[in-house]
Amino acid sequence: MDAQISFLDQLFSARVLHESGVDGIYGRSAEFEDVIARFETLALFYGKDEISEAMVFPPGMSMQDFETSGYMKSFPQLAGTVHAFCGNDHDHMGLLQCMAAGEDWSKDQKRTQVALTPAACYPLYPILAKRGALPADGAYVALQSYCFRHEPSRDPARMQMFRQREYVRVGSEDQTMAFRELWKERGQDMMKRLQLPHHVDVANDPFFGRAGKIMASGQREQELKFEMLVPITSEEKPTACMSFNYHMDNFGKAWDIRQADGSPAHTACVGFGLERLALALFRHHGLDTSRWPDGVRSALWG
Repeated sequence: MDAQISFLDQLFSARVLHESGVDGIYGRSAEFEDVIARFETLALFYGKDEISEAMVFPPGMSMQDFETSGYMKSFPQLAGTVHAFCGNDHDHMGLLQCMAAGEDWSKDQKRTQVALTPAACYPLYPILAKRGALPADGAYVALQSYCFRHEPSRDPARMQMFRQREYVRVGSEDQTMAFRELWKERGQDMMKRLQLPHHVDVANDPFFGRAGKIMASGQREQELKFEMLVPITSEEKPTACMSFNYHMDNFGKAWDIRQADGSPAHTACVGFGLERLALALFRHHGLDTSRWPDGVRSALWG
């Protein structure tokens, strides 16, 4: 049996996850959520003395900011937007008739001003831009958001709706690069405490199309993205559970975020895939958290 489907079936059988009928959209048990909450506490402990503020975002962001991000230029295959019924009474009757006949009823669905958030840090940047120039020490923000990426899969580690916990550093090139390198070290320390097999490797985002291959190659050559890889459903193709990203001044220019000297701000982030990390723990330590190794339980439960 395929290892991905086998693990997914085990999670369903143990009622750790609950099937919805759509691949990548699952209900989560209280035990699963407890593991995520405890991992977040661990992650927040590492940066608690450094952050300037913390934010939590909903799974949607403004369409204007979504377009400013440039996401559709690079990842149109993953994007999701919110549409809603915008017709009149007559249109509503037609919609109900189409539904009753099993026909397409979506023709009167129109685009709203909301896009599904693809990356947890995107809603932060316009907020910082509206505040004016950054202070000399920049910004250091802890945030969390539900995210959406349209890539339905039976791989439980590739959910369509998932949460990212992030630390985002905004400031100079030196500040953001030092932040990223520090978190690469911290990420490995966290994996050791959780007794998860892991390694860090240079990576690239899944850019779309022919031009995307050039962009991916450039991202790798400049070492802008690293991933913490942990085997979940495959030893041969381990899953990225953390990412360490340096965006240069791309987002600073896109949203006009300025450093104290007026130059475009540089940004970097470390992202924790919360569902993926929980799945890694269940995969390597078993589906009963009460039987996890003492060191792991100490790291998460204290």
